[in-house]
Amino acid sequence: MRFSLLALALLSTTAAAQAQTAAPAISLDTLKTVTQTLSSDAFEGRKPTTAGEDKTIAYLIERFQKAGLKPGNKGQWVQDVPLVELSVQSPSKLAFTGGKTPVSLAYGSEAVFSTYRVTPKIDLKDSEVVFVGYGINAPERGWNDYAGLDVKGKTVVILINDPDWQTMTLDGPFGGRAMTYYGRWTYKYEEAARQGAAGAIIIHDTEPAAYGWGVVESSWGGPKLEQDTPGDHEDQSQLIGWIQQDAAKALFASAGKDYAALVEAARHKGFKAVPLGVKASASFGVGIKRQASKNVVGILPGTAKPDEVVLFSAHWDHLGRCKPVNGDDICNGAVDNATGTAGLVALAEAHAKAGPSRRSMVFLAVTAEEQGLIGSQYYAEHPVYPLAKTVGGVNMDGLNIVGKAKDFVLVGAGKSELEEMVKPLVAAEGRVIGVESTPEKGSYYRSDHFSFAKLGVPMLYGESGDDLVVGGKAAGAKAAEDYTDQRYHKPQDEYDPNWNWDGALSDLRIYYGLGRELAEGSGWPNWFKDAEFRSIRDKARAGQ
Repeated sequence: MRFSLLALALLSTTAAAQAQTAAPAISLDTLKTVTQTLSSDAFEGRKPTTAGEDKTIAYLIERFQKAGLKPGNKGQWVQDVPLVELSVQSPSKLAFTGGKTPVSLAYGSEAVFSTYRVTPKIDLKDSEVVFVGYGINAPERGWNDYAGLDVKGKTVVILINDPDWQTMTLDGPFGGRAMTYYGRWTYKYEEAARQGAAGAIIIHDTEPAAYGWGVVESSWGGPKLEQDTPGDHEDQSQLIGWIQQDAAKALFASAGKDYAALVEAARHKGFKAVPLGVKASASFGVGIKRQASKNVVGILPGTAKPDEVVLFSAHWDHLGRCKPVNGDDICNGAVDNATGTAGLVALAEAHAKAGPSRRSMVFLAVTAEEQGLIGSQYYAEHPVYPLAKTVGGVNMDGLNIVGKAKDFVLVGAGKSELEEMVKPLVAAEGRVIGVESTPEKGSYYRSDHFSFAKLGVPMLYGESGDDLVVGGKAAGAKAAEDYTDQRYHKPQDEYDPNWNWDGALSDLRIYYGLGRELAEGSGWPNWFKDAEFRSIRDKARAGQ
């Protein structure tokens, strides 16, 4: 049956109160222990397919068993995820010729590049360069930066984010300040490949990218993992990468183009791509290593409807070894995402203590999120439990370790009925629904819930806002900025015994209540009518 929003809200209010009353305590000791263990140097940054993965998988199986879960994949704890590791070897500089002066960019400090193709050598030679603005083809929005353009064999230079990212409201052709999927770097490369581009280069700009060049350099500096699929990704561009904004300005100057004027023009509908009159060249070897990583799957079987599933997810992986800072080259990923994985274990413990529910609850620790949501994408495309039978769930990616917040933010708000269901649970915590402070970051498209959303499954992605009980919005914004600038995807993201877990515990009680409500209920929360995933869900459910 489908609930109307009013009925759903009324039932949610009652169920929320019951869930809060009956909820076992979330174990603070579990949160601390699991986070500290997974983010220790012994786990070497938890990069998939390394010795750090082996330790992580063994530890998670141990914790899932201890929590009271059963193996969730046909009697097995893991789901193999086939991967291919591609490493850039002996990269040349990224050279642009044919302009007023040659522009040659050093790998790492000025440019980073790689490939999706599984081939031993990439040699991009004298490829004509075209500036394609934001590189978006969105027919439903009447926007096509590739209109009338043939870029086969050419290299496209692309701006990050959406054309209206500088709008401070949520009004605009691409949601104003809120990033759409068209703004994500992954989309930029996907569309460039569909257009036949040989090279696709994104211009880095810290504010619309939502992170500094150091994050790009550390994330792209080592081997990259991709799904190992038939065809070896030959349909993708030869070269994908980023260049520093100052390098882009030098390139445009060499081409005799006004960088600022073209960036401004790209913000407006009807923008026409501009050939720069220069050619790009770069070459590098590609180390190829095929192997498998693992998703960890645990289940609490349901009593009345065991074939219907409520899903909790978090990614266990991080970057492994990365660019050293003060001699430390291990990106430990304590907040991102040892905390979320610890939350997954703590929720499993709490639900097991509360006893079985009508529906089954699945606890999924996925691999290779940092490589592009690969583990969750693989599960969504090869589900252990059919997605049409997956009611919905919660994804956790980085818990709040700076203190309880007054607000709870629905990331990418306005998408599904889960948002209505969670409101009474937030109120029961003495909190309010807050507004996403940095919608330009496109956070909704940057974690594993998106893999399920794309295939129709509603997943809540909500978290503490910046309005802290102690210190208010100023303190929250300062803490968020400090983490992004000083620790995110860097060796400094390490466990701190002085963290304040009050906010994490509050968020986890909300996740617990929503999961329990879904698991004890019989409804099928849907996407709102104007959400991009609604038709996929309706089609899947119609076949049941």
